[in-house]
Amino acid sequence: MNESRYQHGLDKLMEYTLSDNKEISTHLKISEALEDIAPDVGKYIIEFAYGDIYSRPGLTNKQRALITISSLVTQGTEPQLELHINTGLTAGLSKEEIVESITHLIPYTGFPRILNALTVAKKVFAIREEEQHE
Repeated sequence: MNESRYQHGLDKLMEYTLSDNKEISTHLKISEALEDIAPDVGKYIIEFAYGDIYSRPGLTNKQRALITISSLVTQGTEPQLELHINTGLTAGLSKEEIVESITHLIPYTGFPRILNALTVAKKVFAIREEEQHE
């Protein structure tokens, strides 16, 4: 492969990244925010997560996004969940698919995490809706 591992990951990442709205968190913004304290973390996200893992065959971008959202809901990691709900929408998931997948997790993770996740989803949906009207 002539393409660098970083560029390969960046190309895959851009399939999930909406960059028009400054309110929406992205992996690129995370990398920039960590540049002064942990510059390698952004590189690891792009090279490993997107270059190696997200680029594997066998799942669509939508399926990967749904798996990631579900995992983050069960972990209770709302800041990362916000980012990945955004990437899921960009990858083609509908609001209904996201809400139903979160709701489906009630028996496995409990109401508090689901309520937190739905609050995050509602915020992301509002930002994305606002963006469509601009």
